[in-house]
Amino acid sequence: MTRRFPADLWAYLLSRFCAATALTLMRATVAWHVFELSRSPFYLGLIGLVQFVPAFSLLLVGGMVADRYERRRIVMLAQCVPLAGSLLLAWTAANASATLMLLYAVVFLMAAAAAFDNPARASILPNLVATADFPRAVTVASTAQALAFATGPALGGMIIASVGIAAAYGAVAALLLVAIAALAQVRPSWPEGTGRAMGWQAMVQGVRFVAGRPVVWGCMLLDMLAVIFGGAAALLPVYANDILNVGPRGYGILSASLEVGALATSMILMLVPPIRRAGPVLLSAVAVFGVATIVFGLSRWFPLSVVAYVVAGMADQVSVVMRTTIVQLNTPDHLRGRVSAINFMFINASNQLGAVESGFVAALTSATFSVVSGGVACVVVVAVIAARVPALRSYAIRGEPAH
Repeated sequence: MTRRFPADLWAYLLSRFCAATALTLMRATVAWHVFELSRSPFYLGLIGLVQFVPAFSLLLVGGMVADRYERRRIVMLAQCVPLAGSLLLAWTAANASATLMLLYAVVFLMAAAAAFDNPARASILPNLVATADFPRAVTVASTAQALAFATGPALGGMIIASVGIAAAYGAVAALLLVAIAALAQVRPSWPEGTGRAMGWQAMVQGVRFVAGRPVVWGCMLLDMLAVIFGGAAALLPVYANDILNVGPRGYGILSASLEVGALATSMILMLVPPIRRAGPVLLSAVAVFGVATIVFGLSRWFPLSVVAYVVAGMADQVSVVMRTTIVQLNTPDHLRGRVSAINFMFINASNQLGAVESGFVAALTSATFSVVSGGVACVVVVAVIAARVPALRSYAIRGEPAH
């Protein structure tokens, strides 16, 4: 139960919530700032490309660093980059001297820092609780993150509308200061492999470990293919404007419904006993995600579309919790940084390629065909992986004592 969680975990969760809120607030503010300066969707699209390049190219290095040095310190140092960037942008916004190049430079550096932050942060959590309590800790951490993802953009809109862009960047800096201060209260997390050499062999060791563990790579592959084929986020504007005819307000509701479903599911998972049959539940959740995507793609009634997207968000959140639990519990501590980095590479690739796939198929056929066929492909992926990876199909969490 959560009452047994140590103070270290609560400090970690506070840090995680404030950091995630700050970074989603930063993304929303930067996007608004870029559009205000350029009035061009093309320049908005460049933000994703600028983020993707350093994140994807540096993640394996970041994972290797997380398995070599003290992880808490890595996260704190990495967060100093967006802290400095937010202060710089707050000053330039207040003086009306910000430029697109400056915004892209800050986004690039933040993405590079995140490549070191994410693997280290993910590797800290298993060291803060006993193995038997880890599924519950993952659920609570996922709830905090889902709440932060919903809070950050909403907070950004309110601050920009009422005070201005400079104040939004200032709020990012304040949240990051709290995140760093909270993480400083967590006991140091030295990986078991501290002192080992870094280099190509260390990097390959992480890849070989994932390749040799069907449960681990099965989780990662399932998530990547499901998001590539099953995501509808890139086509929400098309559905809101051309198919459902609900305009920008309806678009906002559709966009928020996925996060509402995820947050509601996180709350439910906190109240129920930890799920032990993680493998079957993961496969079932991804199948439900695919079916909900099909319903959303076929729907021409706005309330049904919202419900379908809420269900998709709920299924996706169950998938996130199960996947994180399975991967972390099946990875030794001295490899957690590198394995987490590989996992984040799968996530980044799926998010980017999923948007490309949705747009490309929709351009060749129609938005409806793109979404519905993607949902069908998602269900097929679940069936294939369930058949080809029996270890994942039958995987259950054992209640071992503390490590």
